[in-house]
Amino acid sequence: MKYRKAADALPDELLKEVQKYVDGEALYFPKKKERKVWGEGTGSRNYYKQRNDEIKRQFFDGAAVDVLANRYNLSPESIRKIVYQ
Repeated sequence: MKYRKAADALPDELLKEVQKYVDGEALYFPKKKERKVWGEGTGSRNYYKQRNDEIKRQFFDGAAVDVLANRYNLSPESIRKIVYQ
């Protein structure tokens, strides 16, 4: 993270107002833009949605929970959560 002098970035009036609350301390100002939803940037969200849809399809086509758990390296409880959500 790059630091900037507040005196260079803020108008004098605003700087004096901020100094009333945090004189000499470092502040962090978050970016304005909204954060992405989990997995949007990496494609993980789509991967897990497709995987879970495939698990549901196979389950409703007759595959047993234990078989799906072994196939996808998940616990039977995780398979049940995916199928019954």
